Amino acid sequence: MLRVLVLGSGKIGVSVALDLLGAGNYAVTLADHSAEALESRAPQGAEQLVLDVTDDRELLEALHDQWAVINALPYFFNVRIAQAARASAVHYFDLSEDTDAAEGVRKVAEDKSGSQTLIAPQCGLAPGFISIVAHHLVGAFDEVHDVKLRVGALPQFPDNILRYNLTWSTEGLINEYCNLCDAIHEGERRKLVPLEGLERFSLDGIDYEAFSTSGGIGTLCDTLDGKVRNLNYKTVRYPGHRDMVQMLARDLKLCEHRETFKELIEFGVPVTRQDVVLVFVTVTGLKAGMLTQDSFMRKIYGDVAEDGRSAIQKTTSAGVTTLVDMLREGELPDHGLLRLEQVDFETFTQNRFGQVYA
Repeated sequence: MLRVLVLGSGKIGVSVALDLLGAGNYAVTLADHSAEALESRAPQGAEQLVLDVTDDRELLEALHDQWAVINALPYFFNVRIAQAARASAVHYFDLSEDTDAAEGVRKVAEDKSGSQTLIAPQCGLAPGFISIVAHHLVGAFDEVHDVKLRVGALPQFPDNILRYNLTWSTEGLINEYCNLCDAIHEGERRKLVPLEGLERFSLDGIDYEAFSTSGGIGTLCDTLDGKVRNLNYKTVRYPGHRDMVQMLARDLKLCEHRETFKELIEFGVPVTRQDVVLVFVTVTGLKAGMLTQDSFMRKIYGDVAEDGRSAIQKTTSAGVTTLVDMLREGELPDHGLLRLEQVDFETFTQNRFGQVYA
């Protein structure tokens, strides 16, 4: 069996460990800085490892004899862990939406002095699977005009003024709301201000809003530069959410005090497992000389059982575990930088893990 080190025993790390253990092909070590967290969260069958990733010696020892590492820790550890994985000849995967961290990891992959392993940043839902879908749709067009990516992780039963519950990393959420957003507008690369570009739409009789946020677009702007007229990514929420967040982020300047922002969110906004992930991609352009629009839409729901997993756990975990499985099957390159839009959509969704999206 292939040995895989999963870093972080939070919601996503535990979900990744569960999926890999259930596959039967992987021996999983779940690592965290907290022995107490491991004891209470680690799934049966996972080896537990108390690890301080800021200690180079400990980190390199943890990577010894591993085939791959899946980094489910906060984004500010990414470059350090990618460097250690490269030095240890271990394949590297992470889930971060942070653009600076992702750029740092890409530079690690481009360094020719280290071991030739696969370096795969941003392997979750958005960034991650959303890029696979978009590139798949774009490939069917003769000329592409507009590519719109819309993703939301939403509570099924919102009952507060934000109409929102926490479903994933608070640090990642704040990054989305505070950092500049990559886009292509009228054929030119742009940096957009987050929380702008408000739009409203309905699906299945439910009203939503969407607005620009950072990180979800991954490397699509690099890949599609010069090939599309407009490309943008927006987060989906229930109507009214954007205005409330804008008041907190801008009027109260909490983007300049992110620790305070995090404390307020985690103190006042409850976590839920009863969530729904909405994935909506639309591509418009020319096919055989005719203006055409193709769309991809999925709604994926969280499990309500006591031991069930949320929709964001299932979808984010599937993003990375599918890629790990594809690498094992020889369906991905075994070295260099992996851009998610390089991944074949059909192969991904037919994988045992990727069927979450099928």
